[in-house]
Amino acid sequence: MLDETLLDAPERLTEADRRGLLRGAAEAGARVRTAARHAAEAGVGNLKPDGRPRAVLIAGPGAAATHAADLLGTLAGAGSPVTRLAPTGVAPAAGALRWELPGWAGSVDLLLIATPDGAEPGLSLLAEQAYRRGCTVVAVAPARSPLSESVSASRGLFIPMATAPYDHDEPLAGAAPGVLWALLTPLLALLGRTGLLEAPPEAIDKVADRLDRVAERCGPAIVTYSNPAKTLAAELAESLPVVWTEGTSAGPAGRRFAAALAELSGTPAVVADLPEALAAHSALLAGRLAAGADPDDFFRDRVEEPAALHARVVLLRDRPTGGLTAAPNARELALGHDTPISELEPEEGGELETLAELIAITDFAAVYLALASGA
Repeated sequence: MLDETLLDAPERLTEADRRGLLRGAAEAGARVRTAARHAAEAGVGNLKPDGRPRAVLIAGPGAAATHAADLLGTLAGAGSPVTRLAPTGVAPAAGALRWELPGWAGSVDLLLIATPDGAEPGLSLLAEQAYRRGCTVVAVAPARSPLSESVSASRGLFIPMATAPYDHDEPLAGAAPGVLWALLTPLLALLGRTGLLEAPPEAIDKVADRLDRVAERCGPAIVTYSNPAKTLAAELAESLPVVWTEGTSAGPAGRRFAAALAELSGTPAVVADLPEALAAHSALLAGRLAAGADPDDFFRDRVEEPAALHARVVLLRDRPTGGLTAAPNARELALGHDTPISELEPEEGGELETLAELIAITDFAAVYLALASGA
């Protein structure tokens, strides 16, 4: 059950935020600036690559590495394939995970390692394997971690992760907002130098500024009716979020939102890109999850019997390709099945800025839903 009174009680929100999630979302802009400075101090701005890498491989544990690979692959486009190396192991623990390079990886490929821990033996072994194969290795991890020594010994580039003191108060969630930007920002700067994507220092500065503006609009002191993140969290209470995305940048933002909802608040969600989502989720909206499929029982005990779970569409849009949009059909499908719909669309700006805005608002929403539901 969502405690909506908590959403408009900043002091209670702070007390409930034992994992530092809300603080991480609010300080995302500052984290980007710190991470960009760490990348510059590590020498990223002075790199002179000999052309683009044939392929970019990304390794790391949990949601942060998954989302970073998704975002970087989307931004790079078809210029060079970006592939996440999925780990194997018996448990999601630092000592149990192992990574392997594909058989074709060699001297013309780039290995990126991104981890908020840095103590995974499997990542150190991967760095050594990449060195033997001739791959260039770049890692972002906490300073003075075992991985930093392994990367240095493998003649790779190590970039200290931008951390905050409260990161160590509780175990870090892979979908935590601060973790994503701390790992992603140096990799954006690096791939910008290789020419795989457009991420000059001024573009990263604009990302930080956009994140600051979102924090001002979505912070805990802003009341629900004028706070898009709190509004979305309240709308998703006791619903199954059906996330539909349109536009290149909206895709990874939607996939991250679904993952953050599951990890942070325990809320299951489904996600798909328009226009394919209309066919993929048509049966879902026509079934028992549609709001009109199971009207509220007048005799239901409001205390002992919770309301039936119904779908709610969340439409994330960002400049659809060619100006063509499936949004009208999406609204028609949802409303035709009595399914409510929430929409988010970023303000004008560069691709990195609009992507950052969509991620930031949905991150805030996932955090508010987690805190107000007691997750």
